[in-house]
This record gives sequence, structure tokens and C-alpha cells, in this order.
Amino acid sequence: MYAGSLVHSDCIVIEGSNMAECHPVAFRWVMQAKLAGAKIIHVDPRFTRTSAMADIHAPLRAGSDIAFLGGLIRYVIEHEKYFKEYVVHYTNAATLVREDFQDTEDLEGVFSGLHGYDGDAINGFVGEYDTASWQYASGDTGSHRAGDAASTGQASENPAKRGDLADKGPEKGKRPPRQGPPFDDLVRSMKKPPPLRDETLQDPRCVFQVVRRHFSRYTPEMVERVTGCPKEIFLKVAEAISANSGADRTTAFCYAVGWTQHTYGPQLIGTCAMLQLLLGNIGRPGGGILALRGHATIQGSTDIPTLYHSIHGYMPAPSTLKRHETLTDYIATETLPASTWSNLPRFIVSYLKSMYGDAATLENDFGYAWHPQIAGDHSHLPMTVSMMEGRVRGMFAMGQNPAVGAQNARLQRKALAKLDWLVVKDNFETETAAFWRTSPEVQSGELKPEAIGTEVFLFPSAQVGEMDGSFTNTQRLVQWHAKAADPPGDCRSDLWFTVQLGKRLKQRYAASTLERDRGIQNLVWDFDADHPEPGSRILDEPDARKVLREVNGFHSADGRHLASAAELKDDGSTTCASWIYCGIYPEPGKNLAESRNPDPPEGPQTHLGWAFAWPANRRVLYNRASARPDGTPWSERKKYVWWDGKRWTGYDVPDFPLTKRPDAPARADAIGLDAHAGTDPFILKIDGKGWLFAPTGLVDGPLPTHYEPVESPVQNPLYKQQTSPVLKMWRRDDNLVVSQDPRFPHVLTTYRLTEHHLSGVMSRWLPWLAELQPELFVELSPELASVHGIENLDFVRISTPRGSIRAKALVTRRMRPLQIDGKTVHQVGMPWHWGYQGLVTGDVVNDLSALVGDPNVSIHEGKAFVCNVEKA
Repeated sequence: MYAGSLVHSDCIVIEGSNMAECHPVAFRWVMQAKLAGAKIIHVDPRFTRTSAMADIHAPLRAGSDIAFLGGLIRYVIEHEKYFKEYVVHYTNAATLVREDFQDTEDLEGVFSGLHGYDGDAINGFVGEYDTASWQYASGDTGSHRAGDAASTGQASENPAKRGDLADKGPEKGKRPPRQGPPFDDLVRSMKKPPPLRDETLQDPRCVFQVVRRHFSRYTPEMVERVTGCPKEIFLKVAEAISANSGADRTTAFCYAVGWTQHTYGPQLIGTCAMLQLLLGNIGRPGGGILALRGHATIQGSTDIPTLYHSIHGYMPAPSTLKRHETLTDYIATETLPASTWSNLPRFIVSYLKSMYGDAATLENDFGYAWHPQIAGDHSHLPMTVSMMEGRVRGMFAMGQNPAVGAQNARLQRKALAKLDWLVVKDNFETETAAFWRTSPEVQSGELKPEAIGTEVFLFPSAQVGEMDGSFTNTQRLVQWHAKAADPPGDCRSDLWFTVQLGKRLKQRYAASTLERDRGIQNLVWDFDADHPEPGSRILDEPDARKVLREVNGFHSADGRHLASAAELKDDGSTTCASWIYCGIYPEPGKNLAESRNPDPPEGPQTHLGWAFAWPANRRVLYNRASARPDGTPWSERKKYVWWDGKRWTGYDVPDFPLTKRPDAPARADAIGLDAHAGTDPFILKIDGKGWLFAPTGLVDGPLPTHYEPVESPVQNPLYKQQTSPVLKMWRRDDNLVVSQDPRFPHVLTTYRLTEHHLSGVMSRWLPWLAELQPELFVELSPELASVHGIENLDFVRISTPRGSIRAKALVTRRMRPLQIDGKTVHQVGMPWHWGYQGLVTGDVVNDLSALVGDPNVSIHEGKAFVCNVEKA
């Protein structure tokens, strides 16, 4: 959904976010909804300004959100509050699961297929699942692959084996010869028979009954035991979302990193998606889930990725550990034959043309062999360990400050001292740039500058107002920003730096005769401006619109811009870096990211003339679900996209084939969206359904399950299994973790402030903001303060197994002790914006956190770990 759609919500639940303070611009839509009568609910460990604006504040223990949401799922099912017509037609509730699948109810908190991990230890897994038993049941073979490999499998951390990918492709065990372009026959050969279904939802193996049984123990009483949220408050939340969901009402959920930064972060978000599917809120106005991604182009950095495991448009990165040796192998392994992803051959070939241009031909697999391949987890957490072990020798830190912002920051700084070279490009001399002379380890004598061999290069960066470019943030909205002034001195834009680096690398490899260097030799790198910018003293600033043109795509032969992803071909005749952005720049002089034409007050408020939302300028994904199976609106009040008798139309760009009738049957012999029926709204899924049960896509289970954080003061009340059995942990003496240790009895959670930004680089150097929030503090309840004899503004020492820091006490009733399974548990909260550089300084809160991660995307667990507090 998009933030403006919140005005159409009848109930808004904010959980995993302090939206009023951390996303104040988007929060205006929440307040407008409240003025219109919507009920606002805030579920959070702290009572914040968001809580103050809410009708209900539900306190809970940090890290227990799956138990809370799981309890809501149980309530909705057992009280028959689910939207049955939506659930039966638009989700996989009726689909049958294999007979050999075993749930956490059967195996004391784990799923079938669990075994030890035998891959490279740098990947961090403590265990691994064989996902074969999680698949759909099929009438002919007993199994049905419902989709692609899990995203971590795509990252090559789990080699394709044990039924995960070995049965994909046209013929098991054999590598296909090149079968395209066109690749349609190859894609068609990968189709499987449809899975078995029970539309009555009574079969014990249907997804609905599997989900019902899985969450049966998540009673209101159990929710209170696990989360500390009083039962009566929990039931108020359950009643509110149920009363405000259905044909004529919709509920929205908003979250931020309070949900993501856990060893089960993706599963937590998946729990909310399940709940919203059951309530019928996905794809509808005022419904859905809003991921609050407010930092500068943080959404764009995953779309056009700085991530290690994907390339443009969420295509998996080619991998040495999967069947990716040739382009045909890659397509056979990764394509989903019945979904939008059936177009993967078009996406990947057009992407390769954007990489290698005329050098990418049919005869050389469009240069596929030149493309880099990954060999495991190359994310920041294992990279830090590799730096400590001497396996990584150099690092670029561009807009990143790991000496403060990364987990176990003390280990981060020691790892920086192991490098041969470090390039920092930032607005100021950050803690990362200055670690060798001003870090706590240098001040204590643990590190000596003369003994540090790291050569540090500090490149001054231009500010955002000193360059052209785009931001992609919350709601997938791409907005262009124009340069206002030249940067001072030697400061240069990130684009200038990257283009110059690429040009120099191409020059360095130009004379090489090694086959491995052909990729960089053939890399298309033509982003220089045709003419210097008038009035600018910087004569070699690249042209950001040339980058946008490559991202959007063009016809390879004549350079005509592509108008939409529907024009992409798999024969090399189209060039397009990112299929999801195709259409943003449909013709020269028409940059839709620059569009600034809002709807009038009486309009639908989808603002299709304001900027560009990928894909296809669509504001709400899966919006076919905003209409009944017959194509008519669920209600006049919630009218959004509908069938007018000839085509799909409405207030948004329909997320469905425009002329496919609602009663169109799925074609058994077809691929792509022709293989879906007119009642299958979820076009990115192979079955066209919203998934209540995920047979593929996640490595830690097909259903969300409450596990404790790696560090917890309590035993898991729900299951014998304490933590995720497949999480990531890097066991080192300088990365110690504990659980239920009386030395560290309290829960510590971290958060952000309105006045500061991330590690403070963009705020602690600014006098106005530094003056507003000059000192590091720790929030603790009056009850916890009295236990330790702490008064407000006293200095306090906060300790974890990784280290200890000092901060001022903020004794406040915004924090409260909770009763967890009969035990009083105290929580403390700390913002993490301070470091040892800048106008105001303070201890580094991330010195306290650990290198542990989620198994799907390696997100760290910075929102829940244990600590002790004492008067300093």
C-alpha cells in the first residue's frame, strides 16, 4: 500500500515503529484517518508520541511480536472473523500440503526436514531445513513445487540439494542445452500439475486447517504469558481489527525496523501478511501493510541493489553453488512458469544487454559467463568476520558508518584495523574514517595507531542538494531531486565517484588477455554528460538521466525508450537494467519521476501524476483483490479497481491483465499469467494466490513460529525449542552471547530519535540538531531505577556480554515492567546515534549488540538482547 491510502483505513495498527517520531511525514495520513474516525492502535515496548496519539497502546516485550500476531490469527480463525469469500478464492487456504509434512505441534517447536548445516562456517547457520515435505500435494506425483528456492538459497548459502532445487528444470539431473531464445518452450517444460485443493476448507491437510492447528496454542492467556501484554488489552486489539475488516471496512498495518531487526524478522512480517490475508485486507484501499522505509533511497538500494544476493529487480544473483553454469541453467533453475516471473528470460537477457551492450550476443549467452557469481553469504555480518580473519583485505564505506552503526561495533572497529585499505566517502570524517586515531580502543591503548596497517582514504561527499538523482522510499515511489548548487571544494557526488572508479578500472584491465577480465572490459560505462552543466565549475559530473535511461531500458537497435516492461524481449533486442523500473522514462524529456501533478481534493487520492511507483506506476499491488471474484467492487465505499464489462479499470493502474475476464479459466497448457484464472490476483505467485502457508521462499519454516531472541531472560513458554533452529550465529570469543543469565536479567531494545539520523553523521555535526539532543541516554522505568538506586539524570553503566557503556538515566513511565510467564521482566531502551566524532559525542550503543542474524537475509538482531544496568 502507499502512505496516502491510510486516509481510507478504518483501523491502523502501528507495530515495530514509532511512526510519529521516526516517520512524521507519513504519520500525517494516520492523523487524517483518525480525524475521519479511524481507530489507531500502537503495539510497542515503549509509550511514545505515537502511543499518545493512539486509541489503544498495547505494551509488549521486545522480540515477542510473532506471539502477539499469532494470537490475533487464532482469534480471527476461532471466532470466524476471517473474510471467507476472500480467503477461499484469493489465498492458498484450500490447497493441500503433503502428507509427510510435520508442524511445530508435532515436533516440539520445529518443522519436518531439520538437519545440521554442513556448508561453509562463514555463512553462520546453526542448522538447515530440507523443504521437500513442505510442498503442496499433487494428484500425480505426490509433490508440487510451489515456487522458487528460498531467498537464502538464491544467495548460495545453501547449495541446491535435498529436494530444494534438484528437481527443477526440464529433466531432473540433466543440464538442458540452450533452448532459446525464445525460451517459452523451456519455461513450459517446467510446469507441474496444479496442486490438490479442498474448497470446503475441511480437509485436515488443507492450508487453512494446518494454519488453524499451528496457532491453536496462541491463546489470549498464552499471548499474555509470552508478551506481557495484558489479556484485556490484547482482546481489545483483536476486536478492533476484526470489526474494521471485511467487505466495507479495511485495516492497515504499519511497521519499520522494530519488526525487521530480529533473527526471525522476515517471519514476523510474514505473520502480519497472513493476518491481513485472513481479514481480506491485502490489495484494497486503506488495507495492506506499509513498510516504513524513510531513509534516503533505502527502498531503491534493494530495487537496484547494493545487496549481495540479488541483481536488479529482485532477480537472484548468479551463484557458484547452484545450477547456474549457463544462461539456460540459470533460467531453468530460477523461472516460475506460471506467474509474472515466467518473464524472467526477458528480464535477465535485457539486463545482460544493459551490462555488456553490443558485446552481449546470442552466441555468447549474452555475456552471462562474464557476470560475477557469488559463493555464499557476502553480507556485512560475515564480511566483518572475514575481515578479522584476513579474508577481506579492503572495504568501501560510502554513506555507511560501521564503527558506530554496525552490530558489535567494537569488533567492527577491530576488523577495520585488519584491512590493507579502507575508502570512506562521506560528508564528514566519520568514526569509521577516524577509527585508527580516536576510537575507544585507541584511547585505551588496546589498538596503537602505529601498529594499524590500514591505509584510509577519505573522499569528501556532496550533499543531496548538490547533485541530480532520485530517491525511492516508502511505497516504492521514485521521486527525482534536482541539484540546487555546486558542492564545495573537492566534494563530489556518489555518481561522480562511482563513474570515475569504473572508468579507471576499465582502463586498468583494458590490455588484459585473461578470460576472467572480459566482463569489465565489455562493461558498458557511458554516463558522461554530453555537455558540462551551464554555470557549474564541475566539468565532468556524469549525467544522471543517462543512468535512468539504462535503468528504464530501450530498444537495442535504435535506442528508442521502452514504455513498459511488456515490451521486453529475450532475444537481445531490448536493453533494460531493471524491469520493475521500466516505464519510468518512456521517452526523452519525459522523466516520470519528475512528475508533480497531484489529484485535486475531490479526486481519488492515488496521485498517479505524482512521481512514479514501480511497477507500472501502480500504487497498490495485487489490487485485483479489491474487487469480488465476479469483478464488482466489494462495496461502493471500498471501490478501487473493478471490471467494467470489457476491461479492468479504476482509481489505480490495475495489477492484472487488463482484458482478462473475471470468469476466465486457467489454461492448463499456458505459461505466465495465462496459466492463472480470472480470480487469481496474486500474479507474482506461481498459483496466483496469497500464501497463508509458504512452501518455498523462506529457509526457516513455512509458517511463522514464536522463538525467543538469541539472548533472552526467559525460557520460551510456547515450545521446547528456545530459538530459531536455523538462525545465524558467528561463535567467537569477541562475540559472546548468553541466554537466561542472571548477570544480564533485563531486555535492551534500541531505537531512533526525531532529531538524529542513524549513526549521527547527518545530525551530530549540525549545531541545531546537536543542541536539541546533545547526550546519550537510557530509558528505564521507575521500578527498575528503584531496584538499582538510580535517580533521573544519574550516570548509568549498561553492560552486555560484549561490553559496557555509560549513559545518563532517563527515568520514565514510558517504560514499564512486564510479567512474563510469572516473572517480572524489565526493559530498557537506548537510542544509538552517538559516537566519538562530531560536535556532540557519546558512547557507542552498538558496542553492546551481537553478530547474530536471520537465516533468510542476514538481518541482525538489534531490537532485543539482554543487559544489566547499574549506577555508574
